[in-house]
Amino acid sequence: MTPEQWQRSGTYAELCGHRIFYRDTTGSKPVLLLLHGFPTSSWDWDLIWDSLSDRFRLVAFDCLGLGFSDKPRGYDYTVVEQAEIAVQLLRQLSVSDCDVLAHDYGDTVAQELLARQVDGTDQHLKLHSVCFLNGGLFPETHRARLIQKLLVSPVGPIFTWLQGRKQFGRSFSAVFGAETQPSKAELDQFWMVVSHADGNRQLHRLLQYIPERRAQRSRWVGALSETDIPIRVICGVDDPVSGGHMLVRYRELISNPDIVELPGIGHYPHTEHPQGVLDAFEAFHTRLQP
Repeated sequence: MTPEQWQRSGTYAELCGHRIFYRDTTGSKPVLLLLHGFPTSSWDWDLIWDSLSDRFRLVAFDCLGLGFSDKPRGYDYTVVEQAEIAVQLLRQLSVSDCDVLAHDYGDTVAQELLARQVDGTDQHLKLHSVCFLNGGLFPETHRARLIQKLLVSPVGPIFTWLQGRKQFGRSFSAVFGAETQPSKAELDQFWMVVSHADGNRQLHRLLQYIPERRAQRSRWVGALSETDIPIRVICGVDDPVSGGHMLVRYRELISNPDIVELPGIGHYPHTEHPQGVLDAFEAFHTRLQP
């Protein structure tokens, strides 16, 4: 469906003092929390949404500052607050336990949720499993793109005003695989979501997750190795940001790593190869069933 249809099929909740867009398929199935990446939105899950809903009750929201959620100006966006928004949304929906499928920025939000479970600081939400798609699980392996480096630098506020549809399309396409490039129509739709309510003017503030990852490295990376719940990584290995080189580090630090590699796929595997992601995710959960 189009981003406009996606928005019409969702609703809003007041969470952490902000109006947050979300979708919930409701029902009695096990809950799967979907956490999207930067700089896009929950619409990223569109191509695999229906298939996932056969097995799960799906809950997905647009992170504060992204998609159709509020985009306060001059705001200090943090991953920690995004995790709290997820917790509050699930609590409002009377959900106390769930599985997680995360991508990119959402990976870091999931790491914070894992850390809360490991250290016992959150008694309201129990995670059963986490499946990560491409993302910066380790700050030392995250290869920021030039545009990200510019946006997070002191000239970031100026650069956001110079970034238009053309520049976005060029930089966004660069993280896809050589054979899985987005079409012009797809780029137009992604840009519509990114620029909704002038959201593209706030991207430099959201990119503070890069130094936040460094500051929280011990806590967030520690959660990956200390948790006792099942974790799988499904990775497009041709991703220049967090592809095959990230997997090398993952294997170094995580014992008995569960990894599925998708050759020729870049940073958005659920867009570039939705069936490959579905197959790997379904196999993971089929194995977990008692």
